[in-house]
Amino acid sequence: MRTVYAADWVVPVEGAPVPDGGVAVEDGRIVGVGPAAELAGERRTFADSVIVPAFANAHSHLEYAVYAGFGDGFAFPPWIDLHVTRKRRLCEGDAVAIAELGAAECLRSGIATIGDASFTGAAAIACARLGLSGIVYLEVFGDEPDAALDRFAQLRESVAGALSDRLAVGVSPHAPYTTSLEVYEACAELGLPLATHLAESEAEQEWLLHGTGTMSAAAELLVAPAGTTGVRMLDDRGLLGPGVTAAHCVHVDAEEIALLSERLVAVAHCPRSNAILGCGVAPLAELREAGALVGLGTDSPASTPSFDMFEEMRTAVYVARARQPYELVVNEVRKDQIVGYLSTPKVMAQR
Repeated sequence: MRTVYAADWVVPVEGAPVPDGGVAVEDGRIVGVGPAAELAGERRTFADSVIVPAFANAHSHLEYAVYAGFGDGFAFPPWIDLHVTRKRRLCEGDAVAIAELGAAECLRSGIATIGDASFTGAAAIACARLGLSGIVYLEVFGDEPDAALDRFAQLRESVAGALSDRLAVGVSPHAPYTTSLEVYEACAELGLPLATHLAESEAEQEWLLHGTGTMSAAAELLVAPAGTTGVRMLDDRGLLGPGVTAAHCVHVDAEEIALLSERLVAVAHCPRSNAILGCGVAPLAELREAGALVGLGTDSPASTPSFDMFEEMRTAVYVARARQPYELVVNEVRKDQIVGYLSTPKVMAQR
């Protein structure tokens, strides 16, 4: 049976908003979008409403849904130390209950699809129970490939019953400072979608380059410095490519931006988390200009107040404009035209 869901406005994925619009659904699939009067099917009308596509959350941690407020104002190294301490204090069953809350909050914000980095696998169970689709990336750590693969296999077995054609499993070597290249390579050989945290903080960069800085206090949790940045380290081993999602990418230079774009790496932009942890503002305009694949992620309440995608979108606009407040004027503009350009808020003459 075909059903037409009608509302005052329908906002398509592409194209202009449709007044008095409708979405036709048959056998669980969208088969038509346009003026409701032109779509055949049983009508269900929602008054004073707008129908919009569901959001995809490119980077989340559902298992940290109740962590809000812990470590607010901390710099990245002490924050991550507190984060690890909190996880160790959870009791059996807590992670699933927390992840279910996180899944419910995502749904309330209009998120229907996620890319979740899951420490225990609880996110997969929560997504299956509440109906979220997407990929749950099971996290691994350390410098021993066999140990990392054993951990992954155990987690994968524990969530096997939750997986479906709408909910897949991936692997997440946590970050270049907690996971060795050998572990990254072992994860890549699994042939699964792969997600990692990459170039998130200055402290991370300093540790990877020099083995110094504020992250040194947690050296027992870290792998040996690489002598280069995380992006270059992974690319040198051929570990960047389609099927890889890199969360954050705040501290990337022009060469690294080009690499991410050329290798078709998906960048998960998390502006609220980056700001609250004092990590900085990701070069969003530069990434997009280079043709990089960029999505938006809420991260988790461990470093962000909520899973609210609307707030994430607003913040993405705010911080991008704070970093680059004006559009670049056409290169060859005559000097006597500059005053006219400066009177337009969106453009600024640059030398």
